[in-house]
Amino acid sequence: MNKRQMYIAEAIGTMMLVFVGAGSYLMAVSGAGIGLLGIALAHGLALAVIVYTLGNISGAHVNPAVTFGMWVSGKMDTWSAVGYIVSQLIGAVIGALLLQLLFTVAPAAAHLGTPQLAKEISVWQGLFIEAILTFFLVWSVMSTTDKKFPAAMNGLVIGLTLTFSILIGGVLTGAALNPARAFGPAAVSGVWTQHLIYWAGPFLGALVAAAANKLFRK
Repeated sequence: MNKRQMYIAEAIGTMMLVFVGAGSYLMAVSGAGIGLLGIALAHGLALAVIVYTLGNISGAHVNPAVTFGMWVSGKMDTWSAVGYIVSQLIGAVIGALLLQLLFTVAPAAAHLGTPQLAKEISVWQGLFIEAILTFFLVWSVMSTTDKKFPAAMNGLVIGLTLTFSILIGGVLTGAALNPARAFGPAAVSGVWTQHLIYWAGPFLGALVAAAANKLFRK
């Protein structure tokens, strides 16, 4: 695959994740009754499908934190990593724009699914919650790239990791675990409250995951 195809795949995959993931939240707050479990499953199933359908094209990072972890691990060159992240952010904005166009029944206060901290959660707590849960996610991604790992299980493992992470952290931070997932809805809704947490936390978690992966898989 050439880089253009990879970048397009990352944009499409991230658009799908934001549209389905943030869309499930909008459905929940609009009275669909799907609850936190439904939101978690929507994100996890979407990510699993993305991995299975786009993984052979770009690796299906669809997350700047995953790309950062791969770059830190030496599995990507700098310019490819930059191209991936730019593509992911573009895809995230497109996904949020589609939600704005189509989900007109959602309350304005939902801000297109922009993640926000619960009132009881401090900035530092939020940052570390995002970091810990992103560690789990990036660790699962890196583990499934091991040649010994059965390829048929990749999407399932990664999707389930995102699912349980949202079940744990969804009511605390929104459990974005993905700067693009936070960026797209924020850029379209104009709500940037505590936005840096959703970059710093996931990048910190990805950094630790990359170091742990290197330690255990020498």
